[in-house]
Amino acid sequence: MKKLVDSIKSRIGSSKDYIFKDLKILNKDISLIFNEVLTDSEMINDFVLRRLINIKKKKDFKHLEDILPDTNISLINSDKIIYYVNYGFVVIICSNDLIYAIELKADLSRGINTAEGEVTIGGPKDSFNENYNTNLGLIRRRIKSEYLKVDSLEIGTLTFTKIGILYMDNIVDKNLVKDVKNRLNTINIDGIIDSTYLKGNLENNSSLFPTIITTERPDKASMALLEGKVCLVVDMSSQVIILPQFFIDFFHTTDDYYQKPINASFIRILRFIAFCISIFLPAYYIALITHNQDAIPVNLLLNLKSSQINTPFPIFLEAIIMIISFEILKESDIRMSSTTGSAISILGGLILGDALVSAGIMSPMMIIVIALSAISGLVFNEIEIVNAIRNLRFLLILSSALLGIYGIYLSFIVIISILTSQKTFNKPYLFPFSPFNFNEQKDALIKTNTEKNKLRNPLLTKNIHRGGYK
Repeated sequence: MKKLVDSIKSRIGSSKDYIFKDLKILNKDISLIFNEVLTDSEMINDFVLRRLINIKKKKDFKHLEDILPDTNISLINSDKIIYYVNYGFVVIICSNDLIYAIELKADLSRGINTAEGEVTIGGPKDSFNENYNTNLGLIRRRIKSEYLKVDSLEIGTLTFTKIGILYMDNIVDKNLVKDVKNRLNTINIDGIIDSTYLKGNLENNSSLFPTIITTERPDKASMALLEGKVCLVVDMSSQVIILPQFFIDFFHTTDDYYQKPINASFIRILRFIAFCISIFLPAYYIALITHNQDAIPVNLLLNLKSSQINTPFPIFLEAIIMIISFEILKESDIRMSSTTGSAISILGGLILGDALVSAGIMSPMMIIVIALSAISGLVFNEIEIVNAIRNLRFLLILSSALLGIYGIYLSFIVIISILTSQKTFNKPYLFPFSPFNFNEQKDALIKTNTEKNKLRNPLLTKNIHRGGYK
């Protein structure tokens, strides 16, 4: 046994947070190994050391699970000692073939807070945190069914990060679960620090729009599970991955299901209008000024042209400068503390815009167009869709500067062609528009009463009847 302990010490090296305690009880040598930052020292003293000292018979060492008051105690092999120690277990070595691991983890997680990135008007306020079991519990509290299955695996050759694969066994398409597991098993990296590490390995990086999303809201994850989607809970991450994701899903929020259908439908249409404004407005303005002046009234054209006379840059370069300036302001707002970030961005935007116009560097109309386009893009809180909108905005600005409105038309055709051919886990990304599905239109842009929409997405499940198993 001494050789085993010495070999573990040599592997750990000079790390001071690993604790080795050697005890002699009933003339028998016992060794305890644990990490003091991952374990609860009071529980070790109260529930392990005191119980070990009070052992009266040597044969009791072969049945420590009957003596130590812990539900998670098991015999392990010697090659798993460091693995369990790094997971917050206390390892008791009685002999080379009698090694126990007892879970006595310290509470290092924060409490359940309100969602910060996905603010809700109505509905639940709780959010995921970095604790794996807590996140599972928040979903289990909502879906109290034995059909909710949790499969787990570990990814990361150094971090051994636990990944939970959640799905409704009576709803989900089994091929989807199999595909997700196959993709996860092919990941071979040093470590998973956050759930976003998995996104690049699970989705096609060349796709125009994201095909998976992350959420910090348990109610949103629960809704996705009931629709036949798969959720991935990653240890030490407050974001749960939902897949697959369709294009229309970005125009939906959980708040839509907490209010009247007519109000939800209005907001969804508003989001779609904001999406079009954010992408097309700067490009359309550039096309009208540079190539297609005959498409607007003469008086309006003269006003727009007069605002461009004193500006030193071409209108195309003006738009690029203003977009980059707005992205810098937005990034500074995100990185600054909450007490000063908003004030700095507001003052920066006002002062910068007024100074640029006063100095004759930028035209007032260009500032209005870029500001309206940027604000429309902020309707979406998913960072991946915001990035996709920004990239499309640059693409359309370039095409309009070269070919005018015809460039916008061509770019639009290319975008639609790419979206139509794009797949998300072997399912059409533009569903239910392409291929067209009449029933799913009831929850696309126009939302109907939940009672009238009794069928699930046929691409995600064969059990399409809600509330029944026909």
